[in-house]
Amino acid sequence: MVCTCCEAFAQAPLPSRPIERGRPRPGLLAHVLVGKYCDHLPLDRQSKIFAREKVDLHRSTLTDWVGRSTALLEPLADHIGKLVRAGPALFADDTPIKLQSKLKPKKTQTARLWSYVRDERPRNGTAPPCAWYQFSTDRKGEHPVNHLSGYTGTVHADGFAGFNGLFGDDKAGEQACMVHVRRKFVEEAERTDAAIAKHAIKLIAELYVVEKEVRGKAPEERVALRQEKAKPIFDELEVWLQAQLSKISGKTKLAEAIRYALNRMPKARAYLSDGRLELDNNICERSIRPIALGRKNYLFMGSVGGGKAAAIAYTLIETAKMNDVNPETWLTWVLERLPDHKINRIDELMPWEWERTRHLGNLPEVL
Repeated sequence: MVCTCCEAFAQAPLPSRPIERGRPRPGLLAHVLVGKYCDHLPLDRQSKIFAREKVDLHRSTLTDWVGRSTALLEPLADHIGKLVRAGPALFADDTPIKLQSKLKPKKTQTARLWSYVRDERPRNGTAPPCAWYQFSTDRKGEHPVNHLSGYTGTVHADGFAGFNGLFGDDKAGEQACMVHVRRKFVEEAERTDAAIAKHAIKLIAELYVVEKEVRGKAPEERVALRQEKAKPIFDELEVWLQAQLSKISGKTKLAEAIRYALNRMPKARAYLSDGRLELDNNICERSIRPIALGRKNYLFMGSVGGGKAAAIAYTLIETAKMNDVNPETWLTWVLERLPDHKINRIDELMPWEWERTRHLGNLPEVL
């Protein structure tokens, strides 16, 4: 604006944008992120979709937007990681993903995305569920040890040796997964129709009947019911498997399944006396399904930076979904506010806070 008397002019500062001096508004950035990491649309495919609407957005432009927006959102992902590690128990797993090699551009190497989940809903907990993802270029055990450094709760995990560094005195406790135990017997039953494998599956199924009964109850009630109904079944299964092992050849797949079960069951027993624990690691298994769907579409990560951006995006999107929040609507709202938001109040931008505030009538239904 210019004064008509003295010709002095004043210019209002531009509003903050997610990408400084960038064209995309928060809604477009959120749409691209959710398109790739929730709806499994590679950026090249999104570029072609925009082109059909006469909008010229090259894949390299979208790649730059993803990198810049996830860098801005990284404090939220870090905060979710702290919340996951603050719980008395968490679930851990990893899944492979292809990474383009720097030395051989036409080749890929196998990288990993690690998933850590806190979900207290099965025991009627009040903490909001969270999923935290981390990227690494290999599967060395040092990665989960670094991710969960200082954690002293209980970690639900499979038998992967890389998790062993988490457990011990003054470290985390271990809760083994009975689904992995059952899986080996299912494979053997399908292959040979072995009666021993089928009976083991039947006893494990009885454990899950008890779990269906305790789901949603307080930890104290869960322990009481498990001690009364599940412990006798668990003890019977363990003793019975030990007896069967001496009756069959030790070189068979069935013997291998029994040895695996007898090795893991003592580490699964903790759930019987701790109502905060689960019988399996299925909660974390579900958290890596979106990654499995995504990698079938975008095939590989183009760089280490792309892998880290994916971990941030998956953390935010999957956490929003776990809390029944529309990830695109929430991310649009976050990206509008984040550039000017104080870092020490990052908890106010969490999806459950947004949902609570919206229901109080302070936010529109659709942004």
